[in-house]
Amino acid sequence: MLPALTERPALAGALGALTIAFTAILVAKASVSPAAAALWRCAYALPILGALAFAEQRRFGSRSRRERQLAAFAGAVFAVNMIIWHYAIRDIGAGLSTVLGNIQVVVVPFLAWAILRERIPRSILVALPLVCVGVLFVSGALEDGAYGSNPPRGVAFATGAGLLYASFLLIQRAGSMDLRRPAGAMFDMTLVATLTALIVELILGADNLVPAWPSAGWLILLALTSQVLGWLLITVSLPRLPAAMTSMILTIQPIGSVILGAVLLAEAPSALQLAGCALILLGLVSVGTMERAAVRARR
Repeated sequence: MLPALTERPALAGALGALTIAFTAILVAKASVSPAAAALWRCAYALPILGALAFAEQRRFGSRSRRERQLAAFAGAVFAVNMIIWHYAIRDIGAGLSTVLGNIQVVVVPFLAWAILRERIPRSILVALPLVCVGVLFVSGALEDGAYGSNPPRGVAFATGAGLLYASFLLIQRAGSMDLRRPAGAMFDMTLVATLTALIVELILGADNLVPAWPSAGWLILLALTSQVLGWLLITVSLPRLPAAMTSMILTIQPIGSVILGAVLLAEAPSALQLAGCALILLGLVSVGTMERAAVRARR
């Protein structure tokens, strides 16, 4: 399937985003600590990714040292991102945490301006007010009875996870430029993410490091769907698509997670929180739309 989808990277990215839309649902179902969820979703995926990476290496040879270093760096960032995001899922649910975890599209250009003095695209300036108002609505600061055990803290966790998610995507994209070997990059990244999550779990004081059933079953399903299938599809698409299009495609994940959270977990965000989700998603989509229009105008 993957070789055929390399010719249709937009479809691969859309299928990958739809697959990882189930991630927060499965994390919630597993009912383990945030670090343990990150650890085992990666650990259970390693045998399959390792077999695929070995097949790639036999066919195409070893990957470069730089590619492996970037994949390792991406894995460490991915693990920390997952753990923080899993705390957000506890505080504000699967749907809201996933929407907030995708605001990196708007925030990262400001970091690039502050650190690298890069120009902030006009599309970001247009989308920023929508996203900021949306985050305020989701936080529950303007109402009593907002959904979630601790909405303000959940918003803080999810926003931090969004920044790390953006960094991960950029690093993973740079380390996956050899289009023939997506599984090799995914294996290296997942291996380092497993070790990083294990270290964090031990530091935080793991009581039951190995999950019991049915938690183990949910984590195995999470590994096979999100970590293997979903991220392989996204890794196939990332180097083949413009960044703006990738950002638009990945908004499928938060939209899907909100719907799935309501249907499968009976999550019921308030009307104001749902309005905040709509504003955030509108801002994210507007960035991709305006960036694609700007690219076409330059041609």
